[in-house]
Amino acid sequence: MCGIAGIIYREAGDHPLGSDMTRMLQSMKHRGPDSTGYALYGPPRTDFTMRVKLADANTPRDFDFGDRLARRRAEVEGRLRHAGATVTAVAEPNEYTMSVTLDYAGDLKPLTDRVEAVKDAEVLSLGHTLEIVKDLGDAETVAGQYRLDRFVGTHGIGHVRMATESDVDIAGAHPYWAYPFADVAVVHNGQLTNYHQWRRRLERSGHRFQSECDSEIIAVYIAEKMAEGLDLEAAMRQSLLDLDGVFTYICVTEDGLGVAKDELAAKPLVLYEGDDVVALASEEIAIRAVLDREIDTYDPFEGEVLVWKR
Repeated sequence: MCGIAGIIYREAGDHPLGSDMTRMLQSMKHRGPDSTGYALYGPPRTDFTMRVKLADANTPRDFDFGDRLARRRAEVEGRLRHAGATVTAVAEPNEYTMSVTLDYAGDLKPLTDRVEAVKDAEVLSLGHTLEIVKDLGDAETVAGQYRLDRFVGTHGIGHVRMATESDVDIAGAHPYWAYPFADVAVVHNGQLTNYHQWRRRLERSGHRFQSECDSEIIAVYIAEKMAEGLDLEAAMRQSLLDLDGVFTYICVTEDGLGVAKDELAAKPLVLYEGDDVVALASEEIAIRAVLDREIDTYDPFEGEVLVWKR
């Protein structure tokens, strides 16, 4: 079991996105206490932010663990510069992750591949506005570790996970970035029955996958369709024709948020649509956690796609 949530603010300006998403996700802790993840969209920028995992949270700590990670950080920075990127800032939220701000005008795929050639390095997200933060523990634990109460933005999604078919680690945590496309991410509740078929197709197109999770397939599928010329809504509608299974997923881009439910609509999702905000989640309690007024919610229909744009 897991829980998903999303929010998009309709009014201009910056909003307490990190805090709001934390309240939504923490209210669904009972659906998944093993890991929590966020895909947060900040104010528009011209440079990129790259979030990189250098080791897992539960990697055994030996006497030279810190030294190894320091060498990996230095190697990541060196590989970025060698690829033609200008690194303007580096932050270290904890000992095993790093956030790099950079200017870059080239192809994102070879840039990402260079970084992931560093031992155990994984690019969690890359975008002008997107930052993916995910780790072990509930929402309050992860938000406190990464200081997400300070994150202001325009829209975002999140996921709480109870591990059922894979290990409890960061690689199995949602959301998933749509490698190698900037600013696209997905959270998902359900199962794809043609997962292996689509994974082979996308791998033949040159895409890499860091997990065995079918949610990662959805993210790359949507981004590839958009790269072929479809807008977000059209790509999500096409996904209902191509992807088999029982699922509800939320996809976010630099300027939009969409939700799709399969024809059976067995995976729960409720939403509230107001003049100032749209909020949606696996349970209504998550929406009420951020809206202190009387609200009416509704369930999307089976086979329905809904998209909101900034």
